[in-house]
Amino acid sequence: MSNTKKVFSKEVSLVLCGKAGQGIQTIEAILTQVLNIERYNVYATKEYMSRVRGGSNSVEIRVSEVFRYAFTERIDVLFPMDGDSLDHMADRVSSDTVVIGDRDHVHGKFDTSIPVFSVPFAEASREIGDEVYINTLIAGFILSFFNVQMSSVEKVLRKVFARKGGDIISNNIKAIEKGMQLAVEYEHDHPLDICIQRYTENDRNVFMSGTDAVALGAVSGGCNYIASYPMSPGTGVFTALAGFSKNLGIVVEQTEDEISAITMGLGAWYAGARAMVSTSGGGFALMTESVSLAGMIESPMVIHIGQRPGPATGLPTRTEQGDLNFVLHAGHGEFPRVILAPGTIEDGYELTRLAFDIADKHQIPVCILTDQYFLDTLCGGYSKEMKIQKIQHYFIETSKEYQRYRFTEDGLTPRGIPGFGDGLVCVDSDEHDETGHITESFDMRKRMMQKRMSRFSLLYEDEVEPFFSGDKDVSTLIVSWGSTYGVVQEALEIMHDSTVSHVHARQVFPVPETLKHYALDANRVIVVENNWSGQFADLIEKEIKKPVQRIVQYDGLPFGVGNLAKRLREALI
Repeated sequence: MSNTKKVFSKEVSLVLCGKAGQGIQTIEAILTQVLNIERYNVYATKEYMSRVRGGSNSVEIRVSEVFRYAFTERIDVLFPMDGDSLDHMADRVSSDTVVIGDRDHVHGKFDTSIPVFSVPFAEASREIGDEVYINTLIAGFILSFFNVQMSSVEKVLRKVFARKGGDIISNNIKAIEKGMQLAVEYEHDHPLDICIQRYTENDRNVFMSGTDAVALGAVSGGCNYIASYPMSPGTGVFTALAGFSKNLGIVVEQTEDEISAITMGLGAWYAGARAMVSTSGGGFALMTESVSLAGMIESPMVIHIGQRPGPATGLPTRTEQGDLNFVLHAGHGEFPRVILAPGTIEDGYELTRLAFDIADKHQIPVCILTDQYFLDTLCGGYSKEMKIQKIQHYFIETSKEYQRYRFTEDGLTPRGIPGFGDGLVCVDSDEHDETGHITESFDMRKRMMQKRMSRFSLLYEDEVEPFFSGDKDVSTLIVSWGSTYGVVQEALEIMHDSTVSHVHARQVFPVPETLKHYALDANRVIVVENNWSGQFADLIEKEIKKPVQRIVQYDGLPFGVGNLAKRLREALI
């Protein structure tokens, strides 16, 4: 064991690793919530195998004096919780990593250049009554380095274990205290010192996951109906809205399959509701015929798709941005659509809320494209007050002469709903005339196609502006979309290259005019994305008609800050 002390004054990357079912998520919940209450900048992301028990799962918790929103490969302090953890984390452990764990998990596992600290966590948890408390005990040990108030810890424990009863809560409080006591007992041999400054802003008090942000954005957007069939990682949004349903009057339907989910959603929009479905790529595959139905009947629809690596089942608990092309071209025939891709917690909330307005106003399907990494990441930093917005409905009260598909100058016919007015609201999945009745007239077909497709021009009027940072008169433009925002932004901060700027697309289709202008003005465009071919790069190339470079990753893991900075430097040579 090395006695070299490591001091962390700006940031620390804590990683806990163990097998599924060992309670790593419990430690994550305790640590992140307590540190957030204590006004630390906290970021946490997890990787886990597709199994209920066994395997190796890990969580990274970054605590920093500045706000961070990116995964880093660097491990400052590693807590291995079983014998397989060290092998699983071997590629990320360096001579700068401090390893803290039970003797059986750390003894003889590393050379003497790596600081290893043996603590009898299992023995101490048995003194409380059961090794099940080892998770909370380790959390207490870690929290001791941050000088937190015990009142904050107890508040979180009562929340985390609320359903377990008073005895369980009491024993977990004892476990926290025991963990803190262990840290004091071994203080003379501590291998690390953490003295990170807390933040002082009063408005940074919202701490949530990407899943929470999308679900709350749906609530703010007036979602009052959700139908879904469970499929990770999209299930979290469905269950979150189910949790809100009783208090907010949201109708929740767990359907027998994804086909039923989206058709029921379309039925809800037809009746005047604001509906949503949440799924993943495999589930969306079953929805594609009904996406075309939305296009034909000019119905609003909001579809959340949490991406994961394919094809087929692929890596069901890992991350990728591999479904952009699929979502872009899903459904037979041609019809307008919008694809939004949140990159931050703020985006998750704001863009989901906006999706309902865009769908309602333009009578089109709107897809919200996230991924496992975005949905499972936890962080603070929301700087706006989150309020349920006043909902603007875009349907009208119909007259007896109402025609659902009446030709208009801009191609957008006012939408009626059954029972609101005297008109007949007739919709048909076949080609139809202005009244909504089936037709095989070639001339009517041509005019209806022109009517539907002409609404593309209206979408550009309401496009979501990309985020831009840097100097507009630079030679190189880095483009990110969706969950790659944070890692690109931080990698560029590390590089300190004044010749490089960053534009982040929050709307990926239609490609915003502003983004096209940025790309056309730059000498070189490099797109960073988590897929094999560079799907957004292909789309940008098609739009601006000039070559675009690609930096891609497709191993099921998110980009890491250090590796991306290295690859960007190499690309700029």
